[in-house]
Amino acid sequence: MTLSPKTLIYHCLIGLKVKIVKSFNPFHLKVKGKVVDETKNTLIIKTEKNEKRIPKKNCTFQFYLPDNQIVEVKGDLLLGRPEERIKKRIKNKWNW
Repeated sequence: MTLSPKTLIYHCLIGLKVKIVKSFNPFHLKVKGKVVDETKNTLIIKTEKNEKRIPKKNCTFQFYLPDNQIVEVKGDLLLGRPEERIKKRIKNKWNW
């Protein structure tokens, strides 16, 4: 399965550029960088200065795909380990 806007939630996110566009925590807003690790409930993003652990829940992420497409995804859709997300069935909850 190739990486596209519709299949993004089923892929491992490590290595993708990301920006947080919505969050309940104002300190998380505008955090941008590269995903260096992913856990069940968080993304670890390497920014220009350091690494930040951002919870997936209650955040909206903007991912920049290698083919220069920009995809906005609600973090609730990303909950779970990548190997578990492959098995998920998502019913049209896209944010675009």
